[in-house]
Amino acid sequence: MSLWALEIEYDGRPFMGWQRQKHGLAIQQVVEEAAARLRGGAEVTEAVSAGRTDAGVHALAMIVQIELPGLTPFRIREAMNFHLKPHPIVVRRCCPAPEGWNARFSALWRSYRYIISNRAVPPALEAGRVWHVRQTLDAALMHRAAQHLLGHHDFSSFRAAACQAKSPMRTLDHLAVWREGEKIIVEARARSFLHHQVRNMVGSLAKVGDGSWPEAKLAAVLGAKSRAAAAMTAPAEGLYFTGVAYEPGLNLV
Repeated sequence: MSLWALEIEYDGRPFMGWQRQKHGLAIQQVVEEAAARLRGGAEVTEAVSAGRTDAGVHALAMIVQIELPGLTPFRIREAMNFHLKPHPIVVRRCCPAPEGWNARFSALWRSYRYIISNRAVPPALEAGRVWHVRQTLDAALMHRAAQHLLGHHDFSSFRAAACQAKSPMRTLDHLAVWREGEKIIVEARARSFLHHQVRNMVGSLAKVGDGSWPEAKLAAVLGAKSRAAAAMTAPAEGLYFTGVAYEPGLNLV
């Protein structure tokens, strides 16, 4: 057996999140059980992901490491996708992992996208995959406000109470907001995020977008270093893990 890197895509709605739970099905459990079947029922080592998404959060390109047989990438992908059925999880690409590589600790940055359906009527086809906000949002105003959050800061105002990170200090490299038709798109990139950080930032940006808060309030909320200063946590269903970067050497195919 050897260590493999898998790029997986999943619909987070049926799951309790990435990490195994005592009560409820987790994505990690499904991936490990599929790998065990690929190995003929042999016990597998823990699957480690680049990020730990919450219940209801989706992924377009989550990277996972797990030990698998020495087959070709094509056969690994096809076999894993067969054993992952009927769950809404697929392996998009894969490759043998480089020596010393770790899906979590080798990451240079991670990126997320949040999608808001901004129209009068709720979505039918995208229900469970977007946050529906009826009030018209000003995407340009939200983008300007978002720039107050860039850089290295104490993000306690946007940190979940249950966050287990040792420090609230994070460096936010990119936070952009724009409109695409009836959708508002928010994209964030950083080496790492606090628990619920993206969803909490989106909740506050929405208050700016609907006119409830002035643009400059985001700087004051950040400076307060208190979760009570920020707005609601945006729902999980609008959040997507979109990518992770590593040093050259991970040749997914």
